[in-house]
Amino acid sequence: MAPHVLFVEDSPGDVRLTREAFYVANETIAVHVAADGVEAMAFLNHEGAFADVPRPDLVLLDLNLPRKNGWEVLAAIKRDTGLMSIPTIILTASEADDDVEKSFQLNANVYFSKPVELDAFEQLIASITQFWLTTAQLPPHRYAG
Repeated sequence: MAPHVLFVEDSPGDVRLTREAFYVANETIAVHVAADGVEAMAFLNHEGAFADVPRPDLVLLDLNLPRKNGWEVLAAIKRDTGLMSIPTIILTASEADDDVEKSFQLNANVYFSKPVELDAFEQLIASITQFWLTTAQLPPHRYAG
């Protein structure tokens, strides 16, 4: 079964780059995109247009999002017993220590600053793919409710 990643990102350029990097790392990975935090929560809760989407194996989450920021999404994921086991990776432009600390206080699984160089970004996505979607044993797909 192909792995599913939910990428929560409002920058079309970052979305395109990340999709391409995942494809290079493993062409079977399905990358789903939510353009803001409200859409991400609708996807995760199978609401409206997202009623039939798969449960993601991994969430990649930007912090600076419209409508509901990344910390609000992270907090909602980690307090929901049906979602909290989904590994949630912060992937954002910020390198601020306060942002890193707040992310871990809200139970992010890991925090990455987006590399500026294309090769470094592709290597980061390859590393995420190798560890989180190949090596790590992830929880089974179960839905609450």
